[in-house]
Amino acid sequence: MSYHNPFTPPRKSATFDDHTLAEIRRAAATGIYDIRGAGTKRKVPHFDDLLFLGASISRYPLEGYREKCDTTVTLGTRFARKPITLKTPITIAGMSFGALSGNAKEALGRGATIAGTSTTTGDGGMTDEERGHSQTLVYQYLPSRYGMNPKDLRRADAIEVVVGQGAKPGGGGMLLGQKISDRVANMRNLPKGIDQRSACRHPDWTGPDDLEIKILELREITDWEKPIYIKVGGARPYYDTALAVKAGADVVVLDGMQGGTAATQDVFIENVGMPTLACIRPAVQALQDLGMHRKVQLIVSGGIRSGADVAKALALGADAVAIGTAALVALGDNDPHWEDEYRKLGTTAGAYDDWHEGKDPAGITTQDPELAARLDPVAAGRRLANYLKVMTLEAQTIARACGKNHLHNLEPEDLVALTMEAAAMAQVPLAGTNWFPGKGSF
Repeated sequence: MSYHNPFTPPRKSATFDDHTLAEIRRAAATGIYDIRGAGTKRKVPHFDDLLFLGASISRYPLEGYREKCDTTVTLGTRFARKPITLKTPITIAGMSFGALSGNAKEALGRGATIAGTSTTTGDGGMTDEERGHSQTLVYQYLPSRYGMNPKDLRRADAIEVVVGQGAKPGGGGMLLGQKISDRVANMRNLPKGIDQRSACRHPDWTGPDDLEIKILELREITDWEKPIYIKVGGARPYYDTALAVKAGADVVVLDGMQGGTAATQDVFIENVGMPTLACIRPAVQALQDLGMHRKVQLIVSGGIRSGADVAKALALGADAVAIGTAALVALGDNDPHWEDEYRKLGTTAGAYDDWHEGKDPAGITTQDPELAARLDPVAAGRRLANYLKVMTLEAQTIARACGKNHLHNLEPEDLVALTMEAAAMAQVPLAGTNWFPGKGSF
């Protein structure tokens, strides 16, 4: 005879929670894995777990409106004949035309140009609108080679060789058939309306020695003018950074698992890679061990949302950051204005992640002409520029409070951690102590 205590509510399993149960039922009914966009939704240690130690007596703060705090950054100083200088260390990450609408790509270029920073092409090639509205444009060179040609390599201001992405290190990209429009198909030399899967590795090199040859080829094609970036997903940041440097990179781009994607398997997004916070210090250590810190620049991406995040990444040793998901939100993605239409798609504003379906009500992650027309690239570009301005001002405010006259003068000593995990990953002291896990005694 069973007995249920009427004073105790039914208890659900922490292991078999509602989402897990629903996913088991979905898999059993369909026989296919779930595909979605965006980044990980699990909670992982992040920049919120760090705090700055502002100046008081032992440190001297800068007066906010009278004393300068520089935000400029120069990328590609190692070998490139024409390094790029940006007004802010906040850049726009690679997002393809195909994954995004033409209006969205134009808006990113407009906003980045107003703010004095760079934007990046993504897979699938360079559009004339994107080049025309981007003062500084980084051209991504991916395993797929979709849309790649020497002319556009030369039209770019920098080249980013994409080895991996934070949302799916070791995995390739996806672009479903409903987003392969006539123009996308023509740019990628693909049949219209057919699902496209990008390769997970480059077809003409398999290791750092081959990568060195590939970098030299790209330098010859571009007359040694363009900075060469190497982008890696956050998995083995120490060794990947070291090998990228030894292969001849000017810049290393390091993408943590909070970084987004247009589409991949949900199981990949949630279970492969490392948090951004765990990636920065090993990468910086690799640069320091090689005597290349600040000589080879480090760009960190994956979950950057505010000026505080920017300041924390730079304090841990990065030279710049890149934003993707946050930039799309600034353009108008997941805006409650479209709540009724998000509900018709079975979701809600703030949770919409079916970017691969091409039905985005905001007109950003779609190739549907009617939906894409909803996004005004001029107005959206202004919103992005405003957001970048605010982030930069926030980072400056924190730097001044720590007594720094340049964002790059922030350092790990300016930080403390709120949790043991964050202290260990960032290698900064647990708040109220001078110790972090792995350092030794208190």
